[in-house]
Amino acid sequence: MLLRRTLLAASLVTLAATAQAAPAVGQAAPDFTLKDANGKTVKLSDFRGKHVVLEWTNPGCPYVRKHYNSGNMPATQQEAMDKGVVWLAINSTERESGDYLAPAQLAAWKAERKSKPSAILMDEEGTVGRAYGARTTPHMYIVNPQGQLVYAGGIDSIPSSNPDDIKRATNYVKQAVGELLAGKPVSQAATRPYGCSIKYKSAA
Repeated sequence: MLLRRTLLAASLVTLAATAQAAPAVGQAAPDFTLKDANGKTVKLSDFRGKHVVLEWTNPGCPYVRKHYNSGNMPATQQEAMDKGVVWLAINSTERESGDYLAPAQLAAWKAERKSKPSAILMDEEGTVGRAYGARTTPHMYIVNPQGQLVYAGGIDSIPSSNPDDIKRATNYVKQAVGELLAGKPVSQAATRPYGCSIKYKSAA
């Protein structure tokens, strides 16, 4: 019992530290460098001057499958990218997780669903996910051309794994992208993310 309490307390301290370190909307988005599914190095700051959507993803999650199998996430991606927005899908699932897909498998899963993000990035160590305080899949962020975080939260307004809810939901990412490209402030800049917890690698 004492060990369980000690571990719980340690977990809570770790979660609190992660939450405190995570950037708030309006603050600078942490820069990062990751390898994409093809082994190419991708750096967030290379896209300075453009709007960038960050999407935390995990095909093993039913909430992720809801938005991909229905075509909602690929359509949201494509609509944003057609307007010049960069879309980076990030997988922070650790290698030991049953949900983990190797880069080629992950890319193939997305391609089968007609998903073509600007890059699929591998964050198996969880460094970038923790830097952003990403908690769920999907967890969505938008970075403006100046490198500031301007949106953080859910893909939409109905936290369910039922595809039928998509048509009734407000797509927060689509809404935010439209407002930003129109030169307007994001009306709902921070919303509640929902989905599966990210399968982070345990801290050493």
